[in-house]
Amino acid sequence: METGKITTWMDQAQPILVAFGLKVLGAIAVFVIGRWLIGLATRLIGAAMTRQQLDPTVQRYLVSFITVALNIILVVAILGYFGVETTSFAALVAGAGVAIGAAWSGLLGNFAAGIFLLVLRPYQVGEYVMIGGIEGTVMELGLFGTTLTTPDNVKTIVGNGKIMGSDIKNYSSNPYRRVELVAQLAGSADAHQAIALLKEAVSKVANISKTPAVDVEILEFNEFGPKLAVRPYCHTDHFWQVYFDTNKTIADTLGAAGFPVATRPVKIYPV
Repeated sequence: METGKITTWMDQAQPILVAFGLKVLGAIAVFVIGRWLIGLATRLIGAAMTRQQLDPTVQRYLVSFITVALNIILVVAILGYFGVETTSFAALVAGAGVAIGAAWSGLLGNFAAGIFLLVLRPYQVGEYVMIGGIEGTVMELGLFGTTLTTPDNVKTIVGNGKIMGSDIKNYSSNPYRRVELVAQLAGSADAHQAIALLKEAVSKVANISKTPAVDVEILEFNEFGPKLAVRPYCHTDHFWQVYFDTNKTIADTLGAAGFPVATRPVKIYPV
C-alpha cells in the first residue's frame, strides 16, 4: 500500500521536477550567456572610450557602473523567468538608490564634478593653480577631491564640487606670468631716471623672461610722490624667486643712486 502511494507520488512529482530542472538549466544558460554578453559589451564600450582618448580613470568607473547595472538587470530577468514578482524588487532597488543618493549627496556631487574635471582637464598634475580659493601645486586629481601642496608646504585636499562651483586659475597653462611690484619715490625724485635705472637693473634678475621686456612705468601719484609699477615676467616655477630678487634689486638700485627716501609730507596748520 505504502509502495503504491510512493510510486503514485513519484509519478505525479516527476513532471514537476523535470520542468523545474529544465528551468534551472535554462536559468544557468541565461546567466552564462548573459555574463558573456555583458563582458563583450563592456569590452566594446571600453575600446570605444580608448579610441576617443577618454581618461583611464573615467573609463574604469564608467565600465564598472555599466557592468553593475547590466548584472542587476540580468538577475532581475532570471528571477522573472522563475515567476518571482520583480516589480517590488525593482521598487526596492530604486528606493535604496534614492536613499543612498540623499545620504551621499555631497559625496556624489564631488564625484560628478570629478568626472567633469577629468574629462575637461582645466588643470593637470604638476601645474600651479588656484582652485576653491586655495593656491598650490596639483599633486593628485581624484574623483572626489584634488590634492594640492600649498606654497608653505601644506598638503590640502579641495572637494571637486567646490572647485567646479568657483573660478579656476591655472598659472602654468601660459608660458609666463607677470610679477607685480611697486617702487615708491619721493616727490623730489627724478622719475624718468629711476625708470631707466630700474629697467636696466631688473632685466638682469635671474630667470626673468626677455620677451616681453620688464615694464617700469609711473603707476600713480600719491602724497609721498610718484609710485612706479615694476613688472617683470617669468615662468610660474620662478615666480617667488623673481618676486623677492626684484624687490631687493629695487631697493639696492635706488639706494645706490642716492634717491631720497619717500616720507610723508609734514602738514602745517595755521596758528
